[in-house]
Amino acid sequence: MMKRTTTLGLAIGLALATTPALSQASEVLRVAHVWPGGSMIDKELFQAWANSVEEASNGELEVQVFPGQTLAKSDQTYQSAVEGIADIGSTAQGYNSGRFPLTQVIELPGISHSSKQGSCILQSLYDQGTLDKEYEDSHVLFMFTTGPGYLHTKQKLIEAPEDMAGMRMRRPTSVVGDMMTRLGAQAVGMPAPDVFTSMQRGVLDGLSFNWEAMKTFRLNEQTRYHTEVPLYDLSLVATMNQERYEELPEHLKKIIDEHSGMEWSMKAAAVYDKLIEQGRQEAVDAGHEFLAVEGPLEDPQWGPVLRTTIDSYLQEAGKEAQPIYAEAMQLSQECPI
Repeated sequence: MMKRTTTLGLAIGLALATTPALSQASEVLRVAHVWPGGSMIDKELFQAWANSVEEASNGELEVQVFPGQTLAKSDQTYQSAVEGIADIGSTAQGYNSGRFPLTQVIELPGISHSSKQGSCILQSLYDQGTLDKEYEDSHVLFMFTTGPGYLHTKQKLIEAPEDMAGMRMRRPTSVVGDMMTRLGAQAVGMPAPDVFTSMQRGVLDGLSFNWEAMKTFRLNEQTRYHTEVPLYDLSLVATMNQERYEELPEHLKKIIDEHSGMEWSMKAAAVYDKLIEQGRQEAVDAGHEFLAVEGPLEDPQWGPVLRTTIDSYLQEAGKEAQPIYAEAMQLSQECPI
């Protein structure tokens, strides 16, 4: 009997000794983002961030990632982080129309030429405190951009701005949507994950997207013609519920801080730029037709359209927008492509 009790005690002790990782995760962080589960953005950015945080905290932080709008819809992801529905949310600022007008200055054509450059500019503006007032309701981790967005169509190549007249085009932001409307197109707003089905059903004739999204959301399958005129560079943010951050012990706050800022902005950009290359190559391999517009701001057809878009946005965004635009253009000279 004594031997049995001892054996049972040893077994219980062994079980407790071999399961500290499960009981040690005292803080659980839920991350909501809009990219499909299993996509490169999901795996190489958000899952990588989660793994790095867990490792750095020795299991005191457990990070659960909810991709593909499973915890919050695209246009609700930022607010879900503000309200604590998610502890961390990552989405495009443009899905919240009118909420981030100063941030979206970075999206204007001609500012950046890659995700690396755009992310550097945007994160630098935030680090300087230029955009603070737009994020007073959350704790920003890092910002990044998608790289330039182009025009992609199903039935015909857009060779000049007026070719968009009468077409049903998915707009990525209200800024690009206003431009499309001025050119006679029907600008349709919808989250990126919904575009494939809309193209498949003939609801849309085309869209404006960066090459990463063309691959991530399988849109090269639904288009054949690509006009490479940079209309925008979509801004993105990963942010945390302010109260959730504040209630963490100081040593765990430090780990979150170490997984924030320019370092992770550049990690995100590296994933994006890799996908941009892969997305374009996918269309090349499929035998698609391309038109590249060189020097678009000086192009006799596209230049006036793009400059009108820039001027209109800066005027509507208010007096604070112009100096931010000037600073962004200066940073574009300092941030490498």
